[in-house]
Amino acid sequence: MFLTLGFMADAPIVIPAVGLALGVSAYLGTRYSVLGRPWPFVRRALRLGPPAELESEVPPRFAQALGTLGLALATLALAAGALGGGSIAIGTGWLLAAAVASLQLVLAVTGYCLGCQLYRLRWYAPRLFDRIVGTSAVDAAA
Repeated sequence: MFLTLGFMADAPIVIPAVGLALGVSAYLGTRYSVLGRPWPFVRRALRLGPPAELESEVPPRFAQALGTLGLALATLALAAGALGGGSIAIGTGWLLAAAVASLQLVLAVTGYCLGCQLYRLRWYAPRLFDRIVGTSAVDAAA
């Protein structure tokens, strides 16, 4: 939502801000997610109960790390465009940010998390992520 609003308002500062929020949550855990803070209020206002079963937070944290990477690349492309790299760099930056926003929209509408599914494939990047944030495959299976 914030990325979409930033695109509509032509406010590229939103991209690194959302990337930073995702990065903090990916590294420290979802309980530190600034973007998730309104959810308890929404849940109470709509009188939604707690979920029937809780999933491991490791796959969503990996997905947030992928989003952070995408937004970091978008920020670099936008900065390169602003420093004389031309409109192709700026377009690339907005395209990368739009890709992250689209995946977040798919998650919000359908509940399908592509980054979570990629984590469950257990290829090199998830193992590297586990080493960086101190999680393990056992945590993801729980």
